[in-house]
Amino acid sequence: MTRKLSGTEQKRLHRSWRRATASRIALLLDGVQTPYNVGSIVRTAAAFRVEHLYLTEQGATPSAPGARKTSLGTERYLTWSVHPDGGVAIDAAVADGYRVIGVELAHAAVPIHELEIDGDVCLALGHEDRGLSGATLAKLDRIGYVPLAGRVASLNVAVAAAIAMYDVRRRSWAATGRDLR
Repeated sequence: MTRKLSGTEQKRLHRSWRRATASRIALLLDGVQTPYNVGSIVRTAAAFRVEHLYLTEQGATPSAPGARKTSLGTERYLTWSVHPDGGVAIDAAVADGYRVIGVELAHAAVPIHELEIDGDVCLALGHEDRGLSGATLAKLDRIGYVPLAGRVASLNVAVAAAIAMYDVRRRSWAATGRDLR
């Protein structure tokens, strides 16, 4: 019979995944303005052990009231910095040792599952309507998109971020060859 894991069993399970997680992930939020989206991204980022958020001045920060309400206090697990634009934020991420990969519907983009993603990665996501800025697009190492099969043309930025973070972690875990169940 299937049953839910106890609190102790959940902690053991999560600990095994943490131990199998070697690479670093960062996020660049390029003008993401809705605090609730930022809060949702922060909560998911904390769950996937994102190291740092690079934010642009045009967007909301994790300390905005709506962001804090949605993140449920998980912003305390992340560090962040605010930059004048996406190009400057990419320079900071590269200086910190990250390869920057955009998540965007753009001409040069390939399905995210086909991208070569390894090592320390900073995923760049853009404004809810306009996407990544030109300054950011010009400096990306690679661009991927989340393929959609339905009648909707795009995803909410927080959902796209969650899918991209999971895909990066999944690849890292699969590369270890360990059965972590």
